[in-house]
Amino acid sequence: MNMIKNKPVTTTCPFCGVGCNLELHIKDNFIYKVTAPFDSVVNKGNLCVKGRFGYDFIYNNRRILNPLIRKSPQKPGARSQAFNVDEWQEVSWDEALDYTAKRLVEIYQREGSNAMAVYCCAKATNEDNYLLQKLFRALFRSNNVDHCTRLCHAGSVVALQKAIGSAAMSNTAAEIMETDVFIITGSNTTETHPIISIQMKAAIEKNGAKLIVVDPRRIEMVNYATLWLAEKPGSDVAVFSGMAHVILKENLYNKEFIDTRTENFQNFSKAMEKFTPEYVESITGVEKDKIIQAARLYANAKRGAIYWALGISQSTHGTDNAHSLINLALLTGHVGKRGTGLNPLRGQNNVQGASDAGAMPWHYPGYQEVDDEQSALIFEKAWNIEPGGLNREKGLTTTEILSNAHPGGVRSLYIMGENPMMTEPNLNAAHKHMQELEFVVCQDLFINESGAYADVFLPATTFAEKDGTFTNTDRRVQRVRKAIEPLGNTRPDWQIICDLARRVEKLLGRPNSAYWDYSHPEEIMDEFGKVVPSYRGIKYARIEKTGLQTPVVDENHPGTPFLYAESFPIGKAIFFPLDFKPIDEEADTDFPLILNTGRVLEHWHGGTLTRNSWLDDLYSQALVEINPVDAKIYDINHLDVVKVQSRRGEVILRANVTQKTITGVVFIPFHFAEAAANFLTNDALDPEALIPEFKACAVKIEKVTEDQLPTKQPYQPRGRY
Repeated sequence: MNMIKNKPVTTTCPFCGVGCNLELHIKDNFIYKVTAPFDSVVNKGNLCVKGRFGYDFIYNNRRILNPLIRKSPQKPGARSQAFNVDEWQEVSWDEALDYTAKRLVEIYQREGSNAMAVYCCAKATNEDNYLLQKLFRALFRSNNVDHCTRLCHAGSVVALQKAIGSAAMSNTAAEIMETDVFIITGSNTTETHPIISIQMKAAIEKNGAKLIVVDPRRIEMVNYATLWLAEKPGSDVAVFSGMAHVILKENLYNKEFIDTRTENFQNFSKAMEKFTPEYVESITGVEKDKIIQAARLYANAKRGAIYWALGISQSTHGTDNAHSLINLALLTGHVGKRGTGLNPLRGQNNVQGASDAGAMPWHYPGYQEVDDEQSALIFEKAWNIEPGGLNREKGLTTTEILSNAHPGGVRSLYIMGENPMMTEPNLNAAHKHMQELEFVVCQDLFINESGAYADVFLPATTFAEKDGTFTNTDRRVQRVRKAIEPLGNTRPDWQIICDLARRVEKLLGRPNSAYWDYSHPEEIMDEFGKVVPSYRGIKYARIEKTGLQTPVVDENHPGTPFLYAESFPIGKAIFFPLDFKPIDEEADTDFPLILNTGRVLEHWHGGTLTRNSWLDDLYSQALVEINPVDAKIYDINHLDVVKVQSRRGEVILRANVTQKTITGVVFIPFHFAEAAANFLTNDALDPEALIPEFKACAVKIEKVTEDQLPTKQPYQPRGRY
């Protein structure tokens, strides 16, 4: 007798921003294998270790499967993160949602809209994020809405919006095969966007493309590079302005493109005069000859492209860093055609979509500004709100929400899928702010470092247990499909939000004010498309097999693989004159090293998913990378236990003595709660994007004894399914 095999369910990976297509193989409601379709335009059958093997968090016995309420509500100023399972009681969904609605409405009616705040989620679907921001804007009249983009690419977004008028990646990652010279900066691509790095390697090995890497670490892509510019952390503006200086001096710029498609060129040119190769070398540590070679290589390319990630944006001058890249592309005309462009690589699976969906304090869905009267009127009509009902004031960002947690400020915080107690900078200060909140709701899969503070925990389904869409790093909107039935009493995020919204409406006396009766996420996307022009042509029927790249302006539009072919959204692109500014906290006698932070291949973001997976066995502890020269100075051997200390905190972990990092710089991944790098990082902000300086702060290091090495927090997973 032949066994009938179930057809795999095709969906989209829940990890990084590449948006790989997955095939989930199911038996008895259990995913026993993950493969990738070879005809996928995104990943062509390839998957990284997270996508192929990292799905078992779904079944981890630490996952919360029933709603929870604390037996004794915590009080502001005395809120504790100490986790004790006996403090929680399982309740029905009705009880959990009734209680949540009651507490939120009490605070809103007593304190007003400024007391309400929400973290949306770059891991959740477009539909989930659209509804959650809608709930807080339409019902609580609050624009204190943000998500992890504030901690990721906010600097890139602000710069691109100002210079071009659009903040998305301009080209498709697969177009790298048509590029002859490309720059990677601030991106450890092989570990953070592995499938894109495969395409980059192929462009080099098969097509002879030339690569320039600008990074203080010897990342793997350096092995494929024609040039490696090993800059000092935080000196990006100087490096790229130095390249611009050479291009201008040697008349390598694209005069026709500049004359017809840009403005403010003269002021920009004048500002670049000081960035001579000699001056840049003195600031950055990069040899002047390499600055000249890199400038000539990029300027003379037929199709040049720039790819960057958080090493550019996570800085007190992250906006300027991004401007320095935009200036280079405009100077050479390497934008507006295939194989070129300005390509910020998004870190999470749906950070692009969450931003598109309005999960930001300054913008409604589609980047329509909240303080613009016409934009507000559009959403008042769409959400059936009285004229003038929506809040016209810009809200607080992620970093501002917690710092405003005090009497008279933010009193309640709703967290969907984020983990600010791992991702905020200066975590000691962040924990103190969290303790001041009056009411905390967490909607997630696991009780993580943030969920441990919650008064209510609402258990959500995973990506494999619900329908929806994700928008990947190159603007491709793709289907997420329900493959298995939800475990326990978990529910999809969109259903939780709608049930809560109906309760809030009733308590506020606003029945059916914003329409919350959806039978399927497809109906949510239809509503989304009506208020966001770039999504107007996105229909589930059109993306059943292959996603579409926004803008998709109507139901006949084929999507937009690359942007700016004929014009920029603001008309002419704008050059921005720049000056070099040092990092906020430079090394000195007391703290002689610079800390850099980032990710590793096996883990992702705050660790809530991958550290609940067997991937945690592949990379099970935090390590601080230190150059052999520095290790010798501090008498540190490989795998010694060391203490790394900044002016804000300290962590204890093992040393990884390696030439991957340059002298004077150490590197710590930020996934590990027991040695969280963000206890050390600086909460100084970029004045425009309000993004923290995660990538550079002053630290010192010393060897300590083995018994000082910490164990995992009790709410960190070690169980199995």
